[in-house]
Amino acid sequence: MKIKNFIAAFVVFFAINSAQSQDKKYIVHTVAFYNFENLFDTINQANNDEEWLPSGAMNWTKKKYQKKLDNLSRVIAELGTGDKQANSPVLLGACEIENRGVLEDLVKQPKIANKDYGIVHFDSPDKRGIDVALLYQKKHFKPTSYVNIPLYIYRSMEGKGDKDKEKEETDDKVETDNSSDRVYTRDQLLVTGFLDGEEVNIIVNHWPSRSGGEKKSAPFREAAGALNRKIMDSLIKINPNAKIITMGDLNDGSYNKSVKMMIGAKLKKEELKNNGDIFNPFEQMYKDGNATLFHRDAGDIFDQIMISKCFIGDDRSTFKFWKAGIYNKPFLIQTTGQYKGYPLRNSQSEPGFSDHFPVYIYLVKEVK
Repeated sequence: MKIKNFIAAFVVFFAINSAQSQDKKYIVHTVAFYNFENLFDTINQANNDEEWLPSGAMNWTKKKYQKKLDNLSRVIAELGTGDKQANSPVLLGACEIENRGVLEDLVKQPKIANKDYGIVHFDSPDKRGIDVALLYQKKHFKPTSYVNIPLYIYRSMEGKGDKDKEKEETDDKVETDNSSDRVYTRDQLLVTGFLDGEEVNIIVNHWPSRSGGEKKSAPFREAAGALNRKIMDSLIKINPNAKIITMGDLNDGSYNKSVKMMIGAKLKKEELKNNGDIFNPFEQMYKDGNATLFHRDAGDIFDQIMISKCFIGDDRSTFKFWKAGIYNKPFLIQTTGQYKGYPLRNSQSEPGFSDHFPVYIYLVKEVK
């Protein structure tokens, strides 16, 4: 009889706790990164944009520019939706942007105008005239500070050259200041603000390309990783519980020295020991055979979002990492020709979306 009473009491207790669990409500936010692949306007400026003019090699007309904006806005509107998430990204890092003007045109597109995106953007010294930026939904994120942090790299840092067959094809034009040997590239953008009242720090990156070959250019990206680590260490010194998100097109995989050693990114959450330690959910995704871009039929994940230890854990009273994904819906994929299965990029005849798939993570917080 006592056993029956105990079982009955346990069933009631379990039912009550299950009901309470089901009653819990959560905020779910998407944080994303997207390489916009040559988002240029049609106005000639002093930034090597001749290719992206109506008279240029891409025959970049106003009609094509508007189509490109429409394509990107469609992706942004749908990026990360589903999985109990209806809203587009509240934070969206982006790269390959000509200027602030193209972003102002983008956020006004009908598909995303109601999201009321704010813009954080600086012109960088990159000789091709492309920058990084952060778009944020003003309703959810309030920036308190932002700064562009230059990456100083020099031609004398280059490694030994690759064999010709190993050289990478890239749009990037690596240019050097002959008086200083400096190689001009993108700054790293640091934005601090409050996400629904909770302070977060976001670093947006577009690391130096593999122009000239992976091995030759590797020291440039290793320097970028070291700068990234320095920024994060500075944030942790100011606030030992700082929540940090670093995202971008790194032009390296999760396994490269720039990410594994210079940043110190970890494959498993269990490896995180200190608050400054960084978890990279895209390393396992790469191991599982996923990709955000392709080169010579080999896929890789150059587009990554990494997070500090304070985003990890089961206590959902503050924002915590839930899961990560690559947004590679069928409409973003080339269906014919030599590049079948690749991301549907720009061509001379038709604006595409991008030569990269966007990536995202979900942050979740319990509503009290």
